[in-house]
Amino acid sequence: MREPVAPVHNDYTIKSGPEHVRELLDADEAEERFKHRFVEINVWGPIRGPVQSTPLAVCDSRSIAQNDLVPTVLKHEVYMVRFSPQHCWFYFPAMETNEVPLIKGFDSMEDGRARFTAHAAFEDPTAPASAPPRETLKLVCWPFMGQA
Repeated sequence: MREPVAPVHNDYTIKSGPEHVRELLDADEAEERFKHRFVEINVWGPIRGPVQSTPLAVCDSRSIAQNDLVPTVLKHEVYMVRFSPQHCWFYFPAMETNEVPLIKGFDSMEDGRARFTAHAAFEDPTAPASAPPRETLKLVCWPFMGQA
């Protein structure tokens, strides 16, 4: 059990994404996988809904400048995100158990598509004072793909 994470962050960096793959796989298999696209995706959803307390918010990657991403070492290197008035945020109000966003934490492709998804929990001022604490589940998936 973990408390919701309020600081805006992304779970991996350009450095720690490949490092994590090397931790998951033996060296030869990891090197073979690096020849193709690989991504990390969080499958995030409520165990009990609707989520009223500390909902999930995600930032549109098109609104994040590269210098907004600050590498920081926690358990491994993650990106903390500097505030910018350019950031465009979305959140999932009253998310139910049948609603499950996919959050891209890392993408090895460097062709202009989104490589990361900055996200955070926040205190929703419209939440009722009696709202139960958020209970969510996060599954981390590392799908490996052929050529994109």
